[in-house]
Amino acid sequence: MKTFEIAALVGGNLVGNGELEITHGADLADACSLSLAFSVGDASVETDAGCVLAKAGSAVAAPAVIYVDDPRLAFSIVCEILHPPKRLDPAIHPTAVISPTVKIGDGVFIGAHVTIGEGSVIGDDCQIRPGSQIGDNVTIGSGSILSSNVIIGDGCTLGSNVVLHAGVVIGTDGFGFARDKDRYVKFPQIGTVMIEDDVEIGANTCIDRGALGETRIGEGTKIDNLVQIAHNVKIGKRVVIAGQSGIAGSSVIEDDVVIAGQVGISDHVTIKQGAVIGAKSAVFPNKIVRPGFWTGIPVQRSADYLKQAALLRNLEELRSEIARLRRSGQS
Repeated sequence: MKTFEIAALVGGNLVGNGELEITHGADLADACSLSLAFSVGDASVETDAGCVLAKAGSAVAAPAVIYVDDPRLAFSIVCEILHPPKRLDPAIHPTAVISPTVKIGDGVFIGAHVTIGEGSVIGDDCQIRPGSQIGDNVTIGSGSILSSNVIIGDGCTLGSNVVLHAGVVIGTDGFGFARDKDRYVKFPQIGTVMIEDDVEIGANTCIDRGALGETRIGEGTKIDNLVQIAHNVKIGKRVVIAGQSGIAGSSVIEDDVVIAGQVGISDHVTIKQGAVIGAKSAVFPNKIVRPGFWTGIPVQRSADYLKQAALLRNLEELRSEIARLRRSGQS
């Protein structure tokens, strides 16, 4: 792309050479004359980048500078074009095992050792990478990408433009048992998983099928690596969940929630729209978490948590002061 095209794409104010050719995005420190980089601060910036996206008022020395409100967002938008997802030409590898009842759309790539069960539907322009397994009666919407060794259980549904990274497992049995004297009897796990459009799920994340109903992941939600989502969880739209978090059964995560890394959410919890949960927090069963910033074990308003943390840091000093007062009172 030329720099004037980049400026038009992101609605920025271009200062400098509008005819420079830009081939890729790069970090400020590693950039070259063909690079697009971005700066989020107001301090002066030195770089070899041909073009820099920056906030208004920043002192940037580059052949082309494009001033925008949010440089990081603008950089991401441009890199969608400069660095599109890898797509393989339509083909079906001879080692793939596909039921004759499967319906396959146009422009589909199916890699080596893929298996697809009876009655499944693969939409147009899908990419099914090597080693993936798709069960019976699965529906996958157009433009979706399944990386290597993804497993989709029977009866699950994926919307359009869903991206599942390597090792994702969708539709395994949930963890449900009833106690009968000296043994556990498995509660039926016969529901399904519904993943809506434009969802992206990171490597080795597991989403269990509903016990009797469905587990649902809302449109535009982004889930990191190594996340566990249990049966009958309902996750809304545009939710962000960072790595190593776990959500127990029948919890509800409403639209636009942000969950940081290593958060544990117990069963039958409701996280209301607009809540942000800090890293390593624990949300106990049946709790309703309202909009705002929350953190701690158990989770609480961040302001309250910070006050308590400050008090804990001063406990030793307070203990010494109490001991001194006791000694002076005895004397």
